[in-house]
Amino acid sequence: MQISCHFLVTSSTDMKNPKLAAEIAKQLRKFHQVEIPGSKEPQVWNDVLKFFKKASILQFDDGEKKKKYETILFQEVHNEIIELKELTDRLNAPVVFAHNDLLSGNLMLNEDKEKLYFIDFEYGSYNYRGFDIGNHFNEYAGYDCDYSLYPSKDEQFHFFRHYLDSDQPNEVSDKDLEALYVETSSYMLASHLYWALWALIQAKMSPIDFDYISYFFLRYNEYKKQKEKVLSLAKSYLSKPDLGKRFM
Repeated sequence: MQISCHFLVTSSTDMKNPKLAAEIAKQLRKFHQVEIPGSKEPQVWNDVLKFFKKASILQFDDGEKKKKYETILFQEVHNEIIELKELTDRLNAPVVFAHNDLLSGNLMLNEDKEKLYFIDFEYGSYNYRGFDIGNHFNEYAGYDCDYSLYPSKDEQFHFFRHYLDSDQPNEVSDKDLEALYVETSSYMLASHLYWALWALIQAKMSPIDFDYISYFFLRYNEYKKQKEKVLSLAKSYLSKPDLGKRFM
């Protein structure tokens, strides 16, 4: 007898559903507790700097790509990387084994929508907890990069409660919610830099017919749009004498 199982790929709008968001948070917490042999060095800044080095010396034969590429101010981009890295280093975010690409297409539900599965671990590595969560929140924007869909603070706190304590989410303290909010918001910016620079390399290397250079600008411009608000939030938080306990 052959038994077939059918799975449903989630959409970016599904991720805003409170029930599914809570389940993603619970599963992500479990995923972050997995121990993988090998180096536990967080990879985000190693990768961003590696991407920057490759992306800043590309040469394009295609005239339109070349024209767009030459408008990028790479010294400015590098300065942004260094500034954000210095800030996030001060957060002392926990290092976990992270998925690093938790978009809707990598979340699958069984036919009854009762069991959630993470798939596609190509980008999995040890990384900062806040990067994995902030990157996931960026994916609420979907493939069209509609960042008006980025989760509100209330929606983020709903996620955080179930991430930090799946048994008693309403017992999570305001202090711990605020700490994770600052951490996630800061690494959300790092996610934009990561995928923006990744896209430039894909513009040169990928056989896929996609406007990766325009995607660079979508991510980098959103980074710049959110930067001052997030940095102000993080600096205000870091100036407090008692940063409180960090859950892990």
